[in-house]
Amino acid sequence: MPNPLRNLPSVSQLLESPPLKKMVDTVSHNTVVGGVRTVLGSLRDRVSSATEDINIPSANELAETIASWIKKNQQPVLVPVINATGVILHTGLGRSPLAKEAVDAINEVAMGYCSLEFDLESGQRGQRVHCVQQLLCELTGAEAATVVNNNAAATMLTLGALGGGGEVIVSRGQLIEIGGSYRLPEVMETSGAKLREVGATNKTHLRDYEDAIGEETRALMRVHPSNFKIVGFTKEVSLEDLVKLGRKHGLPVIDDIGSGALIDFARYGVSEEPISSASIDAGADVVLFSGDKLVGGPQCGIIIGKKKYIARIMKHPMMRAMRVGKLTLSALWATLRLYQDLDKAELSVPILQMLSTPLENLHLRSDKIAKQIELLPFVESAEPVQDHAMLGGGSLPTEKIDTWCVAITPQEKTIEQITTALRTSSPAVVARVQKEKILLDMRTVQPSEDLKLVDVFSNLFES
Repeated sequence: MPNPLRNLPSVSQLLESPPLKKMVDTVSHNTVVGGVRTVLGSLRDRVSSATEDINIPSANELAETIASWIKKNQQPVLVPVINATGVILHTGLGRSPLAKEAVDAINEVAMGYCSLEFDLESGQRGQRVHCVQQLLCELTGAEAATVVNNNAAATMLTLGALGGGGEVIVSRGQLIEIGGSYRLPEVMETSGAKLREVGATNKTHLRDYEDAIGEETRALMRVHPSNFKIVGFTKEVSLEDLVKLGRKHGLPVIDDIGSGALIDFARYGVSEEPISSASIDAGADVVLFSGDKLVGGPQCGIIIGKKKYIARIMKHPMMRAMRVGKLTLSALWATLRLYQDLDKAELSVPILQMLSTPLENLHLRSDKIAKQIELLPFVESAEPVQDHAMLGGGSLPTEKIDTWCVAITPQEKTIEQITTALRTSSPAVVARVQKEKILLDMRTVQPSEDLKLVDVFSNLFES
């Protein structure tokens, strides 16, 4: 019986075929050879393990298949997305976009060398966070500051440096779990600090903290609940009272405010989001928060507070593993500079831009886009509707922001067909489905994306 493997074309034969020969001009020769060997190896395995005859494609057919496979695998995994979900800090879509000034700052240092840890004036080695430390202190009132790769790292590092080998007291109602199964008790355990939980889930009194203080106590900690809220019969200890207790016993008070904010978001109708400067004013020794949520900068964890505690944190062995690089620092520096003038920040920092956009503006945009989308053959109706957007990013789930959307009712095509086509278009569009309609929330669609959004819809089913 003839061996069917002999009918398979050779690697050199496939490389000389027109589809693959042409592809060498757009991708490297090694990539094409690797693709040929991978697909050939897979086909050999199928033929060898087959219990019945398999139709072996011709050399040209196989070359076309390999070319398509290589082209698909050469596509970037991270692609631009138009966020029409209405979730402003959408973790799956990269949270807040960066300001143009931050992107320009990254470009400025990305392609060459920079003064990351070099003091140009003295010619000596410098401190890498120096470029943002002064701005953070100016904007928050803190004595000192440092930056790590995210707020989870900031929490773990701070607990390790200030509470390692001893106990850190936390209210039971603040032992949160947020996205990605991130649990505060497990972070504490990993840091080397021992968790001492006090109070009940809904009520914690100052005496609960005081009764728990002992020889092993290293710090007191308050944690912002972020993505949940306890209502009804509740009681919690204020930061001011916790600070007084810490001073009485010589213990540092750590305030993890989660998403964090440099300004009061109540001006945008978003309440209960803690402000970093307010925690410093209340006397917290160390304050932890994210740089890529309410600040609107790059992903990082910001640690501010008293000099002596920040110095201990920066000397911890894990600091080197959690430090950030030049791209993060340059983007954070540029973002923080914008906050020196709030009017400028609202025009430049995308999250502030989204939140401060007047409803009338969103209404006009949604009306204009709806009229264009309604002309498409697969759309039965498209109309502007008023709804609610969400802040997202671990913020309180009760926080809703008024918005205007384009509500689309399809015809012939299903909602699933249209939303799938939107997600796989270029640029990709992610919408939300609500009450049997596709909603495009204008609160999270940037004005510069309006024409792109209409173009994507116009070309969805052109074939």
